[in-house]
Amino acid sequence: MKSSRPAADKSKGKAEPSPHVVILSGLSGGGKTAAAKLCEDVGFTVVDNLPGELLPALAAMVAAEPRRFARLAIVLDVRAGDVIQALAATRGALERRGIRPQLFFLEARDEVLIRRFSETRHRHPLDDERGIASSVAEERRLLGPIRSEAHVILDTSDLALRQLRERLFAYLGEEGPADGLAIQLISFGFKYGVPLDADLVFDVRFISNPYYVEGLRQLSGLTDSVREYVLGQPVAGRFLDYLKEFLDFAIPAYVAEGKSRLTIAIGCTGGYHRSIVMVDSLAGWVRERAFGPVAVFHRELDRR
Repeated sequence: MKSSRPAADKSKGKAEPSPHVVILSGLSGGGKTAAAKLCEDVGFTVVDNLPGELLPALAAMVAAEPRRFARLAIVLDVRAGDVIQALAATRGALERRGIRPQLFFLEARDEVLIRRFSETRHRHPLDDERGIASSVAEERRLLGPIRSEAHVILDTSDLALRQLRERLFAYLGEEGPADGLAIQLISFGFKYGVPLDADLVFDVRFISNPYYVEGLRQLSGLTDSVREYVLGQPVAGRFLDYLKEFLDFAIPAYVAEGKSRLTIAIGCTGGYHRSIVMVDSLAGWVRERAFGPVAVFHRELDRR
C-alpha cells in the first residue's frame, strides 16, 4: 500500500505555502462520504460531485487563493463522467501550479458493498438491469487505473467509523478535532416537523403547557415567568435528571466511536414554551460538563 503524502513544493519566492489538496476516490459505498465528513471536521473545504469539466477551473481557484483553499478535499468518482480523464485533468491543473494532490482510494469487498446498498436502498451510480453485483464489478474495472495510482488505499470492509477516522487522520497528518464533541441543541415544535438533522429527539409534551395559562401564552420560554412555570413542575426536573444521566453515558460512547458532532432536538407542540426552557436548562449543564463546543438554536422562536 502506498502511504506517503506528496511533498509540498518548496521552490523559492512563494508567498504562500502550498495548499493541502486531497482527492477522495473509490468505489460507491466504499466510505467516501464518511471520509469527506471527517475531512470537514479538521477544516477541509469539501467539493463533491463537481462535473469533471469544471475541475480544472477549481484547480485555478485553489492556486489563486491559497489561503482560502489551504485545505481542500475533492470527491472524484464515476459520477464525474470520464473519471480517468477528470482525474488526469485535475491533477495536471494542480501540479502545473505547484500543488501535488494526495490521492486516496476507498474500497470494500464486493459482498460488503452489495450489503451496504441493500441496507440503505441507495441507487448505484452505474445501476442497470443486471443488478448491483454487475454495477460493482463494472465500477471496480473503471476505477482500476485510479487505484493503481493512489497514494493511500483504504479497505473499509471491516472498519468502524472510529478506525476509519484514525487511519485517515494518520495519513493526513492530523490529530483530529481538538475541541471534542460539538453539540447542537435545538428546540422545535412537532406541529412544524422534526428537525431532519437531529441525532437524538426528545418529546416534552408531557409537561403542562404554559400556552393554556393566562398571561403566559404570548411569552416565550426565554422569559423568567415561563421558565419558572415549566421548571416548577416535578416531571420537568425528573426528565432533566434522566436526560443528563443518559447523556453522561452516551456522549463518551459517541466520542469513542469517532463521532465529532451530535445534534439533540427537544420538542413540544409549538416549540415556543416548554422545549425552549428545557433546551436552555440542558445547555448550561452540557457546557459545565465540557464535552466540547455547544450551540443552541430555537427553531420556532421567530414564528410569532
